[in-house]
Amino acid sequence: MRESDIERSTSRLADELQRFHRLVTRAKSMLDLGDLGAEFSALLLLVPLRTMGPLRVTDLAEIKKADPSTISRQAAQLVKAGFARREADLSDGRASRLAITEAGLAACEQLDQRRQAWLRESLRHWPANRVAAFVELFEEFNSSVEAQLRNDPAGTPPRENA
Repeated sequence: MRESDIERSTSRLADELQRFHRLVTRAKSMLDLGDLGAEFSALLLLVPLRTMGPLRVTDLAEIKKADPSTISRQAAQLVKAGFARREADLSDGRASRLAITEAGLAACEQLDQRRQAWLRESLRHWPANRVAAFVELFEEFNSSVEAQLRNDPAGTPPRENA
């Protein structure tokens, strides 16, 4: 593939990623979650709690790349809704960690089921082999982006060859 073809494809990909971001933002409102007692952004904190176990608010803020005060407010929503509980941090008696509850696990399951149903409906006209190929390519793309972020956390674009 020629450099100009790569540049054109990269430009198209950048446009499609922006379009995808707008679509995902719109799709959140279409998941029909009802009133779970917490904002959607707060509910998203349940995912790292489910996969990583109890975490400090500061750790959640780092994972989400968000301000700790925002995460603290969202964590309070999760506790109030019964999706998370605060527990003592055994390594530091002054701190607490947020842990997911059974209700939080159920809310995660509900989110997962609704998201998967929405995606199945979006892809219903695609042949199974194209869906599988897209998933493989998307996983590879995400892995490449993660590797780039690990190598260059500031996100500085690579230098062009002179």
